[in-house]
Amino acid sequence: MSMGAVSDAELFAAAEAVRARAYAPYSRFAVGAAILADDGRVYAGCNIENAAYPIGNCAEASAIAAMIAGGGRRIRRLYVTGPGRAPVTPCGGCRQRIREFADQDVVVISHGVEGSPLSQTVAELLPHSFGPEYLPR
Repeated sequence: MSMGAVSDAELFAAAEAVRARAYAPYSRFAVGAAILADDGRVYAGCNIENAAYPIGNCAEASAIAAMIAGGGRRIRRLYVTGPGRAPVTPCGGCRQRIREFADQDVVVISHGVEGSPLSQTVAELLPHSFGPEYLPR
């Protein structure tokens, strides 16, 4: 499957399918994320809460982990879904995680499924960011 063959509707469907499997007994705020990766595949993840809050996983982090485990290396597009009307945007930590694996012009779509989706680039989500290119290799 080529990267152009995956539509936003398909990314939305993948995010919603995995959101239905989220483990969110504490917040009851289920989130799904679907990544179109550089290998042309879609990788999805949901939030996974834990009674010790700091060790839970956000949907975006879960999707990135699935991408890396599945062989993808770079995010080409990301769709995040959650409840409500307001766009469900990545948290600060996930914005940095996304930055690690996405170019500045990659589009992130944030969607509270009862409202309208919001499309922003990584640069808009995390301006003046620090990325891997600043570190010696």
